[in-house]
Amino acid sequence: MVKIIGIVGSPRKNSNTEILVKEAIQSAQDTGVETELIRLSTAEIEPCVACDICKATGECAIYDDMGEILTKITESQGLIIGSPVYFGNVTSQLKMLIDRSRPLRMDFKLKDKVGGAIATGGSRNGGQETTIAAIHEFLLIHDAIIVGDGDPMAHYGGTGVGNTAEDELGLQTSRNLGKRVAKLAMKINK
Repeated sequence: MVKIIGIVGSPRKNSNTEILVKEAIQSAQDTGVETELIRLSTAEIEPCVACDICKATGECAIYDDMGEILTKITESQGLIIGSPVYFGNVTSQLKMLIDRSRPLRMDFKLKDKVGGAIATGGSRNGGQETTIAAIHEFLLIHDAIIVGDGDPMAHYGGTGVGNTAEDELGLQTSRNLGKRVAKLAMKINK
């Protein structure tokens, strides 16, 4: 069965970002895929120390929760990655995941996985697009396939503002994104 992983890059549990990522993976689940939510707020992840051991062994030399997270990502067929906007970019929690994903790039383990991005900000034009662009760049470097929220809106992905539980546009773009990631992952993995 196709599996979609939702990654919440917020340092807060039950954050606005988590609300939208949950909406996206529920929408994905409604199309018939399996889903799992990973909260980086509860994961123990150390920053990359540029030791280059992963280049020689294909594995990171730091033993923390990243090993399990990378395994789940590798075994999935799609990713929905969300982050609040921190100074126009992703959170440090998500950046550590991005930097520590280097072992997956050694033999392009994310190649042809479907990926989408969600960002939440304090205002409607609060840096969501630049944050989503950072997530898209991560996915492109891993040779993943990027989708946005698709028809009828066709944005870069899910974009929320303020209290996302009351942000109908943010909820809808996230639902649409989840559906797009799941449907394309199912087509690719028939």
